[in-house]
Amino acid sequence: MYAVCGAGKTELSYGVIKYALEQGYQVGFALPRRDVVIELYWRLKEAFPKSKVTAVYGDHSYQLEGDIIILTTHQLYRYEHYFDLIVMDEIDAFPYKGSDVLEAMFNRARKGPCVLMSATPSDEVISEFKKENHDIVELRTRFHKKEIPVPQIHTDSDLFQLAFVIRKLIKYRKNGKKCLVFAPTINECEEVYSKVKSFIPKGSFVHSKCANREEVISDFKKGNLDYLITTSVLERGVTIKNLQVIVLNADNEKIYTSATLIQIAGRAGRKIDAPEGDVFFLAKKETKSMRKAIDEIRYCNTYL
Repeated sequence: MYAVCGAGKTELSYGVIKYALEQGYQVGFALPRRDVVIELYWRLKEAFPKSKVTAVYGDHSYQLEGDIIILTTHQLYRYEHYFDLIVMDEIDAFPYKGSDVLEAMFNRARKGPCVLMSATPSDEVISEFKKENHDIVELRTRFHKKEIPVPQIHTDSDLFQLAFVIRKLIKYRKNGKKCLVFAPTINECEEVYSKVKSFIPKGSFVHSKCANREEVISDFKKGNLDYLITTSVLERGVTIKNLQVIVLNADNEKIYTSATLIQIAGRAGRKIDAPEGDVFFLAKKETKSMRKAIDEIRYCNTYL
């Protein structure tokens, strides 16, 4: 399933999951990142209230059985030839992408058909699927049939980028809108927060090394925080009403590939009652990755 960010890929998989459950089949739903596993756990519990839904990740592995098991790809080693149906989302995401070990664990865990999903599959993945005559479902519009917000590029120095962020965060707070500010590295993430918090105190930061990551993300989703400074750890799996997005140093092509920028931009405008949102790429210079991401989003918007 090749569908844009916010198309409703997860919801589109509910039909085949429902069918599998009715047949008494064992269902798995695998994702590369634990944050998204936690998010999906609550969504599937609500969608399938009569089924036992289990989440398995990291140190959360005391319950391993369920009608639907949602798990990180690293936990697949526990389930040899186990799943009659397995849905795998974000096949292009770290750490699954390019890992022969994780791919082998995925194939070892399944004993029936699978559904693979991505908003940003590589050309190589698409070519391989077509060569092997697998079915590819393409969906280039969001479920609410509104345009995906097109990123705007602003080129300036680090100092002016920081000033831009502060101005926007003050404006968003007044308008009751939340914002994710992406920084390329952990050090930059913490440094930006240390400079921003004196102007807009009701915020926080989050990255892969944060011990309280789940608590901070939960507070943000509940509306207890106006903004988060984050690394690409939140490029996927975040759906919040009225969310705005700013990417600092977007010209860091080692971190911000076109696929990553598309995923980040895809955080905005996902709700049917709030389909619009700002997306800004701040950088010292425009890059091919930035331009490619914008061109792809504009191309998808032509399908409306």
